[in-house]
This record gives sequence, structure tokens and C-alpha cells, in this order.
Amino acid sequence: MADLGAGEILIIVLVLVVLFGSKKLPDMARSIGRSLRVFKAETGKLREDDDEPQARSLEEQARLLEEQAARLRAQAPQG
Repeated sequence: MADLGAGEILIIVLVLVVLFGSKKLPDMARSIGRSLRVFKAETGKLREDDDEPQARSLEEQARLLEEQAARLRAQAPQG
């Protein structure tokens, strides 16, 4: 990313004030901050989910599915 000097930052701030007005800028900054916080929290949750090891092995998952299928077959009306 390009390095911004004090002059460039001042020009950007002045353009923002002209475009949006000085009353709306704090509200916009607050809403951007909230959005970034929510985004950061959600991406953190995704990373935590990826880090957790699988709780069950494939064999155990297959056995559980077979048990569920057997129960469903037993409950189904005979006909």
C-alpha cells in the first residue's frame, strides 16, 4: 500500500468533510468501527472452528448413521 504523508491525509479528510459534512463523519466512523468489530469476531469464530479437531472418526460417524437409519426403518410403516 502506498505511504500517505500528512498532506495527503489532510486532503482526504477535507474531501470527506465536504462530501459528507462534519456532523455525519463521527456517525460514519462509528458504524465502520462496529462493522469491522463484527467482521473480526465472525472471522475469529471461523478460525476457531477450523482449529478444532474432528470429534468423531469416520467409522464412528458411519456407525451412528447406520443406527439412525435402522431406527427410521423400524419406525416406518410396514406396507
